[in-house]
Formats: sequence, structure tokens, C-alpha cells
Amino acid sequence: MNERITIETPDGNFGAYVAHPAQVAGKAAPAIVVIQEIFGINADIRAHCDALAAHGYVAVAPDLFWRQESGIELTDASQEEWAKAFALYQGFDVDKGVADVAATMAVARTLPGVSGKVGVVGFCLGGLLTFLTATRCAPDAAVSYYGGRSNEFVGELAGMSTPLMMHLAGADQYIPKPAQDVIAAAAAALDNVQVFVYPGQDHAFARVNGQHFNADAAALAEQRTLAHFAALLV
Repeated sequence: MNERITIETPDGNFGAYVAHPAQVAGKAAPAIVVIQEIFGINADIRAHCDALAAHGYVAVAPDLFWRQESGIELTDASQEEWAKAFALYQGFDVDKGVADVAATMAVARTLPGVSGKVGVVGFCLGGLLTFLTATRCAPDAAVSYYGGRSNEFVGELAGMSTPLMMHLAGADQYIPKPAQDVIAAAAAALDNVQVFVYPGQDHAFARVNGQHFNADAAALAEQRTLAHFAALLV
């Protein structure tokens, strides 16, 4: 089952897509906040939510472009959509985005049938927001997929309590190897950060039906992600 809910904040209200797992009598489910790419809450992000629900999680995807334009649904299939997506990205306030994720986490913890545990997973822009949410907002677990600019914020990893997993594409056109090396070096000193690199893969290898989708790499990353959440959100 899925539904749309409203997240209320002092700055204003925004929508979120919620996918619920099949009900198991007497058993509460952890929640996972799913953070969008630059394309909004599109079919791909909803599919990620639905997949997590099939694994027993309440998945909540907030509309983080609401300050610019609510209800954005784009793909990577046309230049016009890319242009609009990049314009939204360039006008996006990262710090306010993290605050909106934190507000979504707070609501997710209180949804009917939720155990109180909350994880965060994000892709592309959402990967960066996941990284920053892990360092600033203490979710119970976090998984970042190819989060651009994460290398600029590795100083925030110091003192982070959240177990964080990061998936990086070895041939990422937006996160070149020097940036990946900065991330890997910072993570190497921390017991609660895991970094996995997928050789030969380009950015967004887990975007279903996307230009750079790779089924094998996406499946391996998903397997690792599910194991991470299963161990930490019980």
C-alpha cells in the first residue's frame, strides 16, 4: 500500500510518498527515508520505496524541491528534463534540504506501525543529503549512493555516531577519482563508515531504466544496503 502525506515545518509544508509493507500482526516496522535525485519524486524513487516496503520497511520519500516547485517528476531521458533538473539543483539550498530530511525523519518515527527506528538512503543529490543527515541528524543507519560533493564535507565525519555506508561508481563522471580518494581516506580512519567502489560504473548505476543503469552493480549495492539496514534497524 502507498499513500501521500504532508510534512509540516515552520518554513512551510511539503508532501511525501509513503510505501507501507504488508501488515504483520504484532510487529512494528522500521522506517527508511528515501532521498531523491535531482529528478524529484519520480517513478524511480517511488520504485525504490516500494522495493523497501516489500522488504518490510515503511519507506518515506519527501518532496525536497518544494521550496522551488512542488511535485517535480523528471527523468534523464531528454535534454529538456536535464536542463530543468540542473536548474533546480543549482537553486537548491543544501542546509535547508537537510533540515527537511530531519523533519521527515521525525514524522516517520511517529507513523502508525513504525517501530521508532529510522534509516536514510539517498541517490545523487540525495546521496549528499544522506551523508550530511548522517553527520548532523543521527539517523539509526544511513546509505549514500554516489553523493556528489561529499568529499567537500568529510570533516563532518568526525564524531559522527551513525553507521554510514557509501556506494561510489568507479568511473563516475561527477565524482572523479581524486574526490573518491578524499572520501576513502577519511572513511578509512572510522569504524562506522564503509565505502564500496564499483569499478567501471558511471554515476547513477542504480537508477532503474536510467542511462547508466547496471543490473549487476545495482543488485550488489542493494544486497549490501539491505544487509546494513537489517543489522541496524531491528
